[in-house]
Amino acid sequence: MASQDWVDKDFYKILGVSKDASGADIKKAYRKLARKYHPDQNQGDAASEKTFKDVSEAYSVLSDDEERQQYDAIRAMGGGARFSAGGSGGGAGSSAGFEDIFGNLFGQGAGTRQRTGFSNSNLPPEFADLFGGGGGNGFPGGFQSTRPQKGADRTASTSISFAGAINGTTIGLREPSGEQIDVRVPAGIRDGQKVRVKGKGQPGQDGPGDLMVTVSVKEHPLFKRDGDNIRVHVPVSFPEAVLGAQIEIPTLTGELVKMRIPAGTPSGRTLRLKGRGVKTSKATGDLLVTVDVVVPQNLSREAEAAVESFRDATKDADPRAGLAAKARL
Repeated sequence: MASQDWVDKDFYKILGVSKDASGADIKKAYRKLARKYHPDQNQGDAASEKTFKDVSEAYSVLSDDEERQQYDAIRAMGGGARFSAGGSGGGAGSSAGFEDIFGNLFGQGAGTRQRTGFSNSNLPPEFADLFGGGGGNGFPGGFQSTRPQKGADRTASTSISFAGAINGTTIGLREPSGEQIDVRVPAGIRDGQKVRVKGKGQPGQDGPGDLMVTVSVKEHPLFKRDGDNIRVHVPVSFPEAVLGAQIEIPTLTGELVKMRIPAGTPSGRTLRLKGRGVKTSKATGDLLVTVDVVVPQNLSREAEAAVESFRDATKDADPRAGLAAKARL
C-alpha cells in the first residue's frame, strides 16, 4: 500500500475506534464490521464489498504493532497534505515524491511495503470462526478453513423388490476386501431414492465420509405405486357391474379384503380403500381399485339367449345419445 494512502485514509475512523484504542478494541471492531460487510453476506453489493476492503485494510495495519507505529508517524508528519509521486528533485516547480520523503524513515521505500498472509476478500485466520470456515462463494481466495475435514462420500447402487420397498428390508453390499456392509432400507422408500450409511465412506482427518446407496425398485406384476397410494386393476363381470356385488381385493400384505361394487359401476371407475396403501413414518396411503368390466368371449346357447333378452328389454336405452351433437361443437 502506498504511503500516500496512509495519509489519505483514517484507519481509526474506518474501524470506528479512537487513536488510543487497544488491540482488543481494534479486533472487536473489525470482527463486527467484517461480519456485516463481507462479500459472502452481501453478494452483488459493490458498496459493501468496498467497505469490507477498507475495513480489512485498516485492520491489517492497526493490528500490527510495527505498522501501526509507522502509520501513526506518517499521519503525524504528513498531516492532511497531498503529495505527488514521481520526481526526486526538490525546489520550485517540482514536488518531492512522497516515497522519497518517507522512504528512508523506516529503512525502505514506504510505497513498496508488502504485507503477507491477508487479502481483501479473506479473513485473517483468527476470524475464521465468523462464518464457520468454508468456501468464499466465488470470491478470490475465500475463507480458508483450518478445521479437519471429513473423508469423501462413496456411492453405490442396489435393486430391491417391490415388497422390500413397501415393507422395508436389509441388503448386504460386499466390499472388494470381502467385508459386507449391511444397508437398512426403510419402509416406503421410492425408486431412485438414496440411503445413507454413516461412516462407510473414504477416511479423513475428521473421520470417514458416508456411503450413499441409490435404490432401484423392481416393478410388481399387479400393483403400481402412485405417491403413497397403490393402484390395482380388478376385473369384474358384466352382471357384477350392472347389479352390484361384494368382491375380494388383494392387498400389499397378501390379505384379501372385501369391497362393495355399486350397481351400475362402469368400466374404468376407480374406488378407494382407505389406509391400504404405503405406510411411512409420515403418512399412510390408500389402495385405489380400478374396475375393469370383462366382456365374455365364448357364450353358451343359454347365455347368448339371456343377453339377447337383455338387449330387447333395454332397447330404448341409447348409450350414444347426443354423441353426434357433441361432435359438431
